[in-house]
Amino acid sequence: MSLLRLGPADAGEVLTLQRAAYVPEAMAHENIDLPPLTETFEQTKAALGDPACSTWGIRESGRLVASVRIVVDGGAGLVGRLIVAPDRQGHGLGSSLLLAAEDAAPPSVTVFRLFTGERSAGPLRMYRKLGYVETHRTPEKHYELVHFEKPRVRTGGPVR
Repeated sequence: MSLLRLGPADAGEVLTLQRAAYVPEAMAHENIDLPPLTETFEQTKAALGDPACSTWGIRESGRLVASVRIVVDGGAGLVGRLIVAPDRQGHGLGSSLLLAAEDAAPPSVTVFRLFTGERSAGPLRMYRKLGYVETHRTPEKHYELVHFEKPRVRTGGPVR
């Protein structure tokens, strides 16, 4: 797997992939108003151009099949929009991409934080498997958001 840095020029592809990846989440949580589904092209482009936000992706035969954003906030890396194309889910792309993005985060990041919906069975399993620990839950409409945290592990090796 090769980790690619994404930027504003990739906004259209990222937004298309994001919408495809989050429709099943919206259905599971009975909430079509999830922020990844209501985000506009201009908002996506701005996020991908924000110096505090690193966006990484995986391409297969030129097609963007996975992406993740990490926003640096002090010593925390706030992981968001981890997405994998629906036809490529379950093949380890999300895990590989997240681990590679963690390794590529700036040295100032000492902890990673993220959240997902309580009905997101696949992501919940993956985050726990990768060493993320649930810290708390917050109410969101008629379900809860599950918040996770993971201390940074310095591998000293090359980006996977």
